[in-house]
Amino acid sequence: MTDDEAKKSDDAPKAEPAKPKRPNPLRKAWIIFLVVGTLSLVADQGSKIWARSSLPVHPSDCSVPADIVARKCVGMPVKVLDGVWEWRLSFNPGSAFGLFSSGQWRVMLTLVGLAAVIGMLWMMRKSRPDQKALHWALALVAGGAIGNLIDRIYYGVVTDFVLWKYKSHEWPVFNVADVALVAGVGLMFVDMWREGRLEREKKKSEKSKKA
Repeated sequence: MTDDEAKKSDDAPKAEPAKPKRPNPLRKAWIIFLVVGTLSLVADQGSKIWARSSLPVHPSDCSVPADIVARKCVGMPVKVLDGVWEWRLSFNPGSAFGLFSSGQWRVMLTLVGLAAVIGMLWMMRKSRPDQKALHWALALVAGGAIGNLIDRIYYGVVTDFVLWKYKSHEWPVFNVADVALVAGVGLMFVDMWREGRLEREKKKSEKSKKA
């Protein structure tokens, strides 16, 4: 190599070293979301498969779920805790705990379920890494919403089988997805309370600095 060539080689711009990729601050949160959401969905669908195939109905030759929805047969109670808890197969065309049970709500409730799942994903993207209660909440709500959405799309109705009662009072029959939804909404309120407390502390700190 001549001196001129060596000089040109030295003067040539050198490639900058590749910048290391910054770790995604929400990586752990997304792992929690996927794991908790998947587990709640599997628990819901697995328990519903068991309920449809194992819980007794009368008469025993009825078609599940069509004949139960048409009220040609009924699910028979199976005692778990006498006077408090039993299994009883039923099918709900509405939302959680029998709300909006009229068949005309089916399309609207399906769209609401899809919107809820999209909303949970959007909220996950907007959340902070320290909002752990919110991450669990969004995962549970997404898992529960998808669980009931699968039923509504595939069967047109949602499988319910858990009945709680006290003396003569009976709560609406529900399922694992409903439990996940209620728990998720409860955790959302916890996150809202925590966020409100942090905001009040922040304002208090700003006032003390100005004083």
